[in-house]
Amino acid sequence: MLLGNINLRLAQSVSARNALGIIEKEGAREIATMVYGEIRSGGNFRFANFGHPPPLVFSAEYGKFMNVNESRMVQFLALGLQIPADHPDRNKYYSLNFRREEFGSSDLGEITLMSAGDILFLYTDGVYDGSDKQARELLEAIMREHYREPAKEICNALLDHAVRQDNRLRENGDTDLIDDKTVFIVKRTS
Repeated sequence: MLLGNINLRLAQSVSARNALGIIEKEGAREIATMVYGEIRSGGNFRFANFGHPPPLVFSAEYGKFMNVNESRMVQFLALGLQIPADHPDRNKYYSLNFRREEFGSSDLGEITLMSAGDILFLYTDGVYDGSDKQARELLEAIMREHYREPAKEICNALLDHAVRQDNRLRENGDTDLIDDKTVFIVKRTS
């Protein structure tokens, strides 16, 4: 499977891992994250998530983020950090823990956008880390205000909010909490 090959390639290649960068002061290593998904015509989104916060679904009908069944969410460590336990060369690579087996179709998450106007919201932790209830409520308010607009305008509104959050962090001297910002919106139109 493509995802398993990408994961193993990042684990195998010391030069690729080093190319991601090392913060010498902290001894930390940058990581590679990825969401890969396929959208089907019926509003079904199948995906694999490597190191990103879980997607959110905004219901146009109810004007809020809907709770997504945890069993529909599949989340992995960032790429290259989890090697299959049955891989013949597993001892050559660093792995935070071992997977039971190679990635397969059962390792895909699945979300269905039910109604016209529903929005799938994918993001990096520089926009929202997926855990803070108050931050989620702010994002939900932005979605309520902009959900009728094209996806590009919704993205811009969410990114503008994230940049304002960064400005507050800078003012408070918390620049180490500023992270990358990516927003991806999929909007069901019919």
